[in-house]
Amino acid sequence: MRKGARVFKSLSVSHIAAGLTAVVVGYSSAVVLVIEAARAAGASPGMVVSWLFALGIGMGLSCIVFSLRYKIPVVTAWSTPGAAFLLSAAAAFPLSEVIGAFIVAGLCALACAQSRALTRLITDIPTNIASALLAGIVLPICLNIFVDVTEAPLVTAIFVATYIIAGHIIPRYLMLLLLVLGVGYSIWLGDLTELNWQAGIATPVWVSPDFSVASAISLGLPLFLITMLSQNVPGMAILKSYDFKPDHKTVLSGLGALQIMLGPLGGFAFNYAAITAAICMGEDAGHKREHRYLAAVVAGGAYIGLGLAAGFVVTLFTHMPDVVIHLLAGLALLGTLQSALFNSMMPERYRKAALMTLVCTASGMTLFKLGAPVWGLGLGLLMITLERTRYKKIASAANTQVNNQ
Repeated sequence: MRKGARVFKSLSVSHIAAGLTAVVVGYSSAVVLVIEAARAAGASPGMVVSWLFALGIGMGLSCIVFSLRYKIPVVTAWSTPGAAFLLSAAAAFPLSEVIGAFIVAGLCALACAQSRALTRLITDIPTNIASALLAGIVLPICLNIFVDVTEAPLVTAIFVATYIIAGHIIPRYLMLLLLVLGVGYSIWLGDLTELNWQAGIATPVWVSPDFSVASAISLGLPLFLITMLSQNVPGMAILKSYDFKPDHKTVLSGLGALQIMLGPLGGFAFNYAAITAAICMGEDAGHKREHRYLAAVVAGGAYIGLGLAAGFVVTLFTHMPDVVIHLLAGLALLGTLQSALFNSMMPERYRKAALMTLVCTASGMTLFKLGAPVWGLGLGLLMITLERTRYKKIASAANTQVNNQ
């Protein structure tokens, strides 16, 4: 009791502001993607609510438990790139197999956390290939920004102009502003004012998982790799940059176990946060470094609140016009696309391999029940292997020539 009282006494306005800001930034930038991914997977309205409920509870509990355990700001999140991947790939499988793939991804995460060799193998995947894979996944979603321009040129122009201008003035709250704009437009059309809003705690819906080799390889494995390379690795780097050192093995194991448990309810991925985590680590989260973990605890409480209110959130977003959904999802991922494209072209020697990965992944092809991301990753790694073999032969020949001279 005394310990809890001391924690509460140390809580400041800075902790509350930083924690809530992290949640607003993280939630507003990807909630549309999560909802659309659930719908693409074949989830019913009640199941869509369950997805957000499971994700909110999982993120909230992990933020609170790990932050209190290590007394440092451990901020977790759902996998935004993972949601983008599911949006493009989940429709090819029954919902029960999609849920099974969540559990497979969680098992992979748990195994990776326990094995240094496996972790090293995963993280040794060339950065440019991992970035090209991510770019290929989010590119089709970003292209949807302009898919409705013929039918709704003014709305598209307003959103794009807001993105450009607000991105320079208030970049941290850009997606929140766009969300407010989207809600305002929907109200103006009358799409939201006619709804029967129901207040109440969200109800989880259990979906029994089914497992297949195709869904495990085409959904489970890519979901794990995307989350590991694009979320956990940068998240750990952010913690290191602020000189915070949790036990990554324990945290990643806990997140993997959480995904296995909450996967049947829609908890498709849990991972370290990156950008939102930084909000809870800097001086804005409190002058006393040793108390900044309280900002992450506040963030966890807010995530749980949003999970419990998932019914309201889903009602809001599922009744927005398609043009607004396309704009919000595409604009939210533009920054991710920009970073992924830049990193995919470095180093120059492997650009062809990265380009092949990007194009194949973005194509959305399916062959032998394996999706485009699997083929894109495989082709990219094959091309890099061949390039490295060729380079070694050239270097060996050059060394031989020098020795003969």
